[in-house]
Amino acid sequence: MAGVALAALRSDEHTGSLDPRSTTPYGSKALSRLLADRGVHTKVLTRSTALPRQVAPDSTLLVPFPNSLTEQERKGLREATRHSGRTVLLAPNPEATAALLPGIRALARTPVQPTPPDCDFPAARRAGDADLGGYGYTTDTDRNESCYLRNGHATLLRVDPSNSDENTSGGDTVLLGAPDPLHNRNLDKNGNASLTLQLLGSHSQLLWYLPADAAPTDDQERGFFDLLPRGWSWAVAQLAVAALLAALWRARRLGPLVTEHLPVAVPAAEATEGRSRLYRKANDRGHAADALRAASRSQLAPLVGVPRTQAHVPEALLPALTDRATSQPPPGPDGPSLDETTLRRLLFGPPPPNDTALLHLADRLDRLEQHYISPGSLPHH
Repeated sequence: MAGVALAALRSDEHTGSLDPRSTTPYGSKALSRLLADRGVHTKVLTRSTALPRQVAPDSTLLVPFPNSLTEQERKGLREATRHSGRTVLLAPNPEATAALLPGIRALARTPVQPTPPDCDFPAARRAGDADLGGYGYTTDTDRNESCYLRNGHATLLRVDPSNSDENTSGGDTVLLGAPDPLHNRNLDKNGNASLTLQLLGSHSQLLWYLPADAAPTDDQERGFFDLLPRGWSWAVAQLAVAALLAALWRARRLGPLVTEHLPVAVPAAEATEGRSRLYRKANDRGHAADALRAASRSQLAPLVGVPRTQAHVPEALLPALTDRATSQPPPGPDGPSLDETTLRRLLFGPPPPNDTALLHLADRLDRLEQHYISPGSLPHH
């Protein structure tokens, strides 16, 4: 409900690209404000049928998305340019250029970057370097002015009205290879503001032709983060702070261990069986063998005079077992050999490769323990 209410309250906001009413980074409200301060009235036109009635010799016509226009809209635009004081086309592609200005060719795009004017066009010379690139344009006549050259092609081309029989009563036409100088985020960089103010502020009225369904085409696509609404970064930051506070609130408190009584008593046999089932389920023969060997070492150490704290140290346990074995009779034909190498492999060796080897290890450890326990101390089985 809160989202619906906010959407309703903000439904009249304009956030489109190159919209003179938009304050987003890709909008053009900053440019519209600067033009208004200089006495230029900006009027947004959304229908092609309104062009013939609004266009006049004292007006400038700006077309932000010429590539998105239909054939009918392009026909109306060609008719309107005959009576306009100046027409500015932003980044027309080869198809749109051929349809609107037959004598001009659009070439491959180049990256947008600060570019010197390299021409005698007064607006370009006064502006200096500007962020231009995008499409390059070529012309067969020297009367057209080619500025901001990239790879030898103009990214700003001023078409003289005398070069076209159709535009003898109209003003000039300016093609910009990229719309970047008009964006809010770029207006204060290099000579972008000076260039755009001179191109669009030469007449008292600016007609901003922005059809309702106009949108950037594939050659004017923006990145994913550019399409996210304003304030998303603040929302992410607030969520991160909230998550951090929740983690601190619910985190374990550090402190001394607290003993507590178990709710039930578990017999040792059941605990051992449950642990062995876990080892078997995980196919963890290594830990199972370690548990068997550790139990055998703990059992054998007191029998040969080694403290339990040294039971798991090979240098302390193995010599004592070997010395004791020399005074004992052999363990029998099926028992393990009692030399130090065999004892080390048996009590401190690698994990068994399979279940059969694990069972064999358990049997050998059991026989080894029985060998060191006197027959009188053996428990009754």
